Amino acid sequence: MRTGGTAPHLGFGLGLRGPHIPYIRAHRPPVDFFEIISENHLDPRSDRRRALDEIAEHYPIVLHGVSLSIGSIDPLDRDYLSRLKRLADAVDTPWVSDHVCWTGVLGVHTHDLLPIPFTEEALAHVVRRARTVQDVLERPLVLENPSSYVEFRASTLTEWDFLGRLAEEADCGLLLDVNNVQVSAVNHGFDPEVYLKALPHHRVTQMHLAGHTDYGTHLVDTHDAEVPGRVWELYRLAVELTGGAATVIERDDGLPPFRALEAELDRARSVAATAGAGTGRRG
Repeated sequence: MRTGGTAPHLGFGLGLRGPHIPYIRAHRPPVDFFEIISENHLDPRSDRRRALDEIAEHYPIVLHGVSLSIGSIDPLDRDYLSRLKRLADAVDTPWVSDHVCWTGVLGVHTHDLLPIPFTEEALAHVVRRARTVQDVLERPLVLENPSSYVEFRASTLTEWDFLGRLAEEADCGLLLDVNNVQVSAVNHGFDPEVYLKALPHHRVTQMHLAGHTDYGTHLVDTHDAEVPGRVWELYRLAVELTGGAATVIERDDGLPPFRALEAELDRARSVAATAGAGTGRRG
């Protein structure tokens, strides 16, 4: 098992989305790396996989999944892990990420990232599974804080304490989604800066930046808009605390032209630089 605390700083990247692939192939834009949705590229015979193989010749690739279901009580899906490992090996990814959540039970997938109770029992369960996943993948597992809209009355730990202990006890990395911190903070009434300051900063391998939708009484993590001002403020603090980590702009819906995302990525570089981190720009 490889530790999630010593992963390289890849710089500043974008989520790889199908509509942008022709532009990337034609122009090879100055992006440090791309993050893919793992499940979209598991079939080695698919057109998506062939396009990925071409792009991987020129850019580092990191895998970001939505099906690991690390918090489920179902057994780990060994077939899925085998396919995931083959993909990870094919693109030589430095780590594989997913979410601290569960996605289904009794073999039924909800296609949603469902929250888990923050209890000692749940922590021990997720730690065991995270260690097993790293052993199978033979590379670091990096786990993300998902946005949430309900909490469990049974929880005895804060989310940040749960994540911090998970990372240390499972010897894995954290994918700090700064937007999700803001979404959950508004929805549950906690201070996002307290959250960021409490994490084990040396475990933050990667960060996500994204937009959300404000419904007045709550925020929804929609990934369909520009990164808002408060998320940029929290990102600056996160960089100051961690020294910086590989950063991805996530956009899933309402995709703008690729150059608009490049502009947001340049803003992330600028914020990180003024907060004391390097720019990581490709040569």
